[in-house]
Amino acid sequence: MKISMNSTAAFHGTTVRDIAVAKAAGYDAVELQTPKLFRFLDAGYTGHDLVPLLDGFPVSGVGAIQEAPDEEFKRDAVRLSEVASIVGAPFVQMCTGPVDVRVVKEFRAGSLGDNDLRFRGALGLTDKEALADTARRVALAADIAADHGVTLYLEPLAWSPINRVSQALQIFETIDRPNAKLCVDFWHFWASGDTPEEIAALPADLIAAVHVCDGLHVPPGEVPDQSVSRNVWTGAGNIPLQEWIDACKSTGYDGWYCPEIFCDKVAELDDVLVASTLRNTVQMLLA
Repeated sequence: MKISMNSTAAFHGTTVRDIAVAKAAGYDAVELQTPKLFRFLDAGYTGHDLVPLLDGFPVSGVGAIQEAPDEEFKRDAVRLSEVASIVGAPFVQMCTGPVDVRVVKEFRAGSLGDNDLRFRGALGLTDKEALADTARRVALAADIAADHGVTLYLEPLAWSPINRVSQALQIFETIDRPNAKLCVDFWHFWASGDTPEEIAALPADLIAAVHVCDGLHVPPGEVPDQSVSRNVWTGAGNIPLQEWIDACKSTGYDGWYCPEIFCDKVAELDDVLVASTLRNTVQMLLA
């Protein structure tokens, strides 16, 4: 089993710092993520500037393309796929949307005005329309990734209309892109109501990455909000982590496991200490 450092392990740092922390904490690879990566690129750097910093250290994936209006979506897909290609990452990540949970909350509450220009994705669409709309973007992102020689992995977000394992499987069947895979994020699927049994039923070759993360129960009827539910140390929440790890292992999957955390208190601690402790936690769960 291989363990890669998600950028949340060094929460307040930079892309350059993420690489240094991943090496210092003994990871097998690093998963480079926005917004840090976009800040790096927006400052005038390119993926080529990361190559000497990595010095052969693997990048397990680059993310995340977020659902957005088409031109913005295509621009971000190209930028991140280019970086993945340059640094030798096999995967680029895409998240379902809207990514801004506040938009979902306001829509549910009926307070999202018609003149509000924030991206709302599939909100308000029928299930069939939502699947079709998301599938179109997944196919587009997969094609852009393929143009750069990389594979796409989809991460359904818990507060998005497309948030279940079954929905992701329908999308993959619809678009028929061999380079479209799945990220198994424990919190997103758990908060959406999926179970380890559904993960265990997945084909191993469909899983591209596993995000090992914890969270607290979301009250019935509430929109899952990671700033609230995930504000906890890994292992101190309500997700039965060992059951989810065992479900992934039972498929035969032997790829990247990435600890991911959104805990405010932990984010203020020494980043190498946090990253090392997370790595050891995942290593013990995988033992």
